[in-house]
Amino acid sequence: MIIVFEPAATAEQVQHVYDRLQEWGFTPVLQEGAQASIAITGDSSSLKAETLEAFDGVQKAVRLTQPYKLVAREFKPEGTIIERDGVKIGGKHFAVLAGPCSVETEEQYLATARAVKKSGAKVLRACIYKPRTSPYDFQGVAEKGLPWLKKAKDETGLPLCTEVMDERAIEKTLAHVDFYQVGARNMQNYDLLRALGKTDKPIVLKRGLSATVKELLLAAEYIMAYGNHDVILCERGIRTYETATRFTLDVGAVPVLRQLTHLPIIVDPSHPAGKRSLVPALSKAGLAVGSDGLIIETHPDPERAWSDAAQQLTFDQFDQLMKELRPIAGAVGRTMD
Repeated sequence: MIIVFEPAATAEQVQHVYDRLQEWGFTPVLQEGAQASIAITGDSSSLKAETLEAFDGVQKAVRLTQPYKLVAREFKPEGTIIERDGVKIGGKHFAVLAGPCSVETEEQYLATARAVKKSGAKVLRACIYKPRTSPYDFQGVAEKGLPWLKKAKDETGLPLCTEVMDERAIEKTLAHVDFYQVGARNMQNYDLLRALGKTDKPIVLKRGLSATVKELLLAAEYIMAYGNHDVILCERGIRTYETATRFTLDVGAVPVLRQLTHLPIIVDPSHPAGKRSLVPALSKAGLAVGSDGLIIETHPDPERAWSDAAQQLTFDQFDQLMKELRPIAGAVGRTMD
């Protein structure tokens, strides 16, 4: 159940309802903002809407039929804007996260950081762990790359986003990175989601290879239920019968998610494309359909990349794409500044 307060409701009125719910044995979660709301997690079947609507300041009480509560649009109608180190994702802000598929060497990473910064990226991909389908493929440089990440951030000022696969990796990187990424293969790694819910870092949660929109939202609910409300959903393509592209980019999922959740939504055009020639078109589609950002792979010499060589953009290609995205952003009421 979601309790929505009048825009003019006082802090005392909101707190009174919150305290009363706790007295009754429920677990309320407060969302402050222009219009406060309280989500009641767990079984609230014994509560009647008219009981709650009788409290001063309460506009309405809505019983949700879907299993997710905290991610629901009803919990925060105005939408969430996530801010870290001056970077905003959501609202009118359109942010591009960019960098190599994987960190390989100090030289490669610093060159990429400088290039994407120059072209206007707002967040730097910093993947030192790589979950791979084959155990024989490159698995990442791991903690060896942490000093390189620090150098890149110190030089460019860009916040870092790294993928983690378990709680040990979180502990090792917590002091070094600004965003965490949950890869598609770990979207339903519930131990990982719980652990990330206990951090104060924004989480980029990628949709699983065969996951439904509902399953993606429930994965986000896990993170939020454990305390971290800074979650960014990422549509990165799903597995279908079509083989012309690596995955099928579900552009329709973006407006669907916009209706269902207040969380920011970004698009990964690199993985569904599978080849760099398709990345610009999918990037523009992601922007035009209403996403809040993109996460794009780029590399100083893609043909020699240690992972996902075919889909990474050269620096010149990335720079050209950023120039082409700006007028589209302006046409749909977004800013990339």
